[in-house]
Amino acid sequence: MRVRLERRGVSCVAELLEKQAPRTVAAVWEATADGPLAGPAQHAKYARNEVYTIVPRFGPRIGHENTTVTPIPGDLCYFDFSGGVLDEAFKADQGIDSEAGGIDLAIFYGRNNLLINGDVGWVPGNVFGAIVDGLDAMAEACHDVWRSGSVGERLVYERA
Repeated sequence: MRVRLERRGVSCVAELLEKQAPRTVAAVWEATADGPLAGPAQHAKYARNEVYTIVPRFGPRIGHENTTVTPIPGDLCYFDFSGGVLDEAFKADQGIDSEAGGIDLAIFYGRNNLLINGDVGWVPGNVFGAIVDGLDAMAEACHDVWRSGSVGERLVYERA
């Protein structure tokens, strides 16, 4: 799978972890059959070194699979957020349906991440991919999202 920061023109390639997260990988792979999954890039407030996008819900409800609350650099994570978990202002800004919520697809680019949210507590993510090429350039670009801002940037997940 290729992950891109569209405006910054940077991409990386991830191996999908089919043995560890078969249901998550199948759902993401099927969802990208007709084109990429993409949306506005956001930098994490709580988790630390994470850039993510929330896309409309796709596939079946997966539940927890190959979960972590301490992702490492290069992890791709999947989170299923119901509408009630997400902040109202964020949902309005991102055009996320208040009831349905969405699927959060995240890339972790640095160390010392901790998936805890002050509103809801621990937020385990399904690790479904591991970056195998281009992590250094992507990490630099992700850090720039934090430093310079995410306005106008899109995070894109597509079949490689």
